[in-house]
Amino acid sequence: MTNSEFRADDHSIAPIPDADRDSTGPQQMWIWAGANIAPVNWALGALGIILKLGLMETIAVIVIGNLFGCAIFAAFTVMGHKTGVNQMVLARSAFGRRGAYLPSLLMFLMTLCWIGVNTYFPVKISMAILTPFGVPDNGIATFIVTTLVMVVQMWIGIYGFYAIRTFEKYTVPVTVAIMVLMSVLAWSQAGVVNWGLKSSLPPGAHLAMLSLLMTAVGVGWGISWVTWASDYSRFVPRSVSSKEVFWYSYIGMFVPSVWLAILGATIASVTLDADPAKMVSAVFGGFAAILVLLMVLHGPIASNILNVYSAALAALSMGLKLSRTMLALIVGIAGYLVTIYFILAPDFAKAFDNWMISLLMWMSPYAGVILTDFYIKRKGVIDVPALYASPETSIYGDINWNGMIAFVAGLVCGWLFQDGLVPALQGPISINLLGGADLSWLAGIGVAGGTYLLLDKRTAPAPIAVTAGE
Repeated sequence: MTNSEFRADDHSIAPIPDADRDSTGPQQMWIWAGANIAPVNWALGALGIILKLGLMETIAVIVIGNLFGCAIFAAFTVMGHKTGVNQMVLARSAFGRRGAYLPSLLMFLMTLCWIGVNTYFPVKISMAILTPFGVPDNGIATFIVTTLVMVVQMWIGIYGFYAIRTFEKYTVPVTVAIMVLMSVLAWSQAGVVNWGLKSSLPPGAHLAMLSLLMTAVGVGWGISWVTWASDYSRFVPRSVSSKEVFWYSYIGMFVPSVWLAILGATIASVTLDADPAKMVSAVFGGFAAILVLLMVLHGPIASNILNVYSAALAALSMGLKLSRTMLALIVGIAGYLVTIYFILAPDFAKAFDNWMISLLMWMSPYAGVILTDFYIKRKGVIDVPALYASPETSIYGDINWNGMIAFVAGLVCGWLFQDGLVPALQGPISINLLGGADLSWLAGIGVAGGTYLLLDKRTAPAPIAVTAGE
């Protein structure tokens, strides 16, 4: 490991200069793979079983949904590669110079919750693994493990992009090897997997749960990453093709997400529980449990270093004048408090499922507006200096009401087609006309993108040279 490989990242939200764009396609793959080799994906896969679906159909939804969801995510990584700009600043093209503060705020708040979610799972699993070795499963031990994990991920996230890519580069191959061992142990033992598990739901409820899983875990998982995508691909040189960036990012997202979700579903087919700690105790023991612990501790760090870094960029994109380092520290502390809340929550699985679905309510219309603006309206050509110009002089305007109205329209339609587990998340079209089927992600993207095109028929600004710097 060279010093330059682990150097401090002094970049903020200005476009990355060509001289500093030295990331590669494989490095992008390691970043996204590392972020998704995490225990949260076990629970995501287990949700299908908790929703009373059969095992094979749960696996089918996970695979098919991620084929599409990861493609949507990878399309966003191309935006950062083409412009050298982070995701929330790129949103100014569609929402206006200060109109983009809205998705930036939503992204910032959402990331705090992700830090809590990603830390909750490994802490629970770690305690389950360490207890047989004499570590007491009590509040003090849980607090110590939580604090240690949080300190490490905060430090790397504060250090920045170069530390993140180096961490992923050297740790992902090891965790992949552990994933292989975990899979062999789980799928080779008698009685660990109920391959013949079938759904006992009646036809209407069966279809509703399939669509709910598709929204929350299938297509929805890839969409839930779009607000991070360009923050890392902006470091890839222009000489690398966008096609290469797309496919490396796609593979890095798809393979571990699907693999671990299937592993979680197969183990849950017997345990009938989404609690990852119970999954570990049901399958892994002794030396294998220690190896699993290494992967478990790697997961939150690999995910949350991205969360700490990107949340700070989102805050800067809202015009806050604090340094990225200070904002990353604030994010880490807030995320730590959210983690404590999740650990103390009485019914995490239900809260997590509802949160994932509500998350897609705003991210789907956001994706619809941004994809339409970048790929259809502007044909992939962005006036980068205008993204940083004052609201009074930027060609993108102060608030682009066409983008805002399209976003709200997609938000409303997404809710109409949504079926959550609590009344507030149950849309009338889904409940009354579709028998509880959840098509919120599709309605959100389609309506927001279509509305944006209908409202905004103005000619995109003429292409000009893309330059770095504010």
